[in-house]
Amino acid sequence: MINSWIIFTLILFLSYVTGSTPTSIIVGKVFKRIDIREHGSGNAGGTNVFRVLGWKPALVVIIVDVFKGWLPPAIFAVHFIDYMPVPDLGLIQILCGFASVLGHTYTIFAGFKGGKGVGTLGGMLIALFPIALPLCLFVFALTLIITGYVSVGSILASASLPVFLLILPVVSSISPPSLSLLVFSLLVPWFIIFTHRSNITRLRSGEENRFEKAMIFKKKN
Repeated sequence: MINSWIIFTLILFLSYVTGSTPTSIIVGKVFKRIDIREHGSGNAGGTNVFRVLGWKPALVVIIVDVFKGWLPPAIFAVHFIDYMPVPDLGLIQILCGFASVLGHTYTIFAGFKGGKGVGTLGGMLIALFPIALPLCLFVFALTLIITGYVSVGSILASASLPVFLLILPVVSSISPPSLSLLVFSLLVPWFIIFTHRSNITRLRSGEENRFEKAMIFKKKN
């Protein structure tokens, strides 16, 4: 039992370190020799990289950040489940994925100041909810097209996750999620709201940045 807890702790730490890889900061240094946290919104994430450096560096950041979130629950948890003290794969996947998201948000390699964790959380959700996630992405895209706000899209997409998990088994032959995954899906929106609290403040004051080009239904003056 002691050995299993040691392995469990090491896997969580490995997941945290994986998530801690400061992708946007590295890309900022490589492409422009800048600290991305000192430009734009000050956030170390793909959205800010897009604003400051353009779509190509942002694409690199997004792909790596998503992979960081996918790897721990999809590979680490599955591969080491037989050595875990708790034989609940869903729970172990959640803990490994959350450790990665936590690492991205509070990276050990950059003074515990990272991004908001949306991309990394997205990678985690791909591993945990491969069927429901595309529907959440549709909610995000639709919200972005209508409002132009990435933050609003992220919040609404995360809030739609538990709704889709409850509806899909009713309207299709998909098996219902385990209790641990369902409970986790209810916590995801609160985490996204917490990491976007500064965006919410700017939304209330009318100072939040918009992606005007994404608003395809916007009326032209």
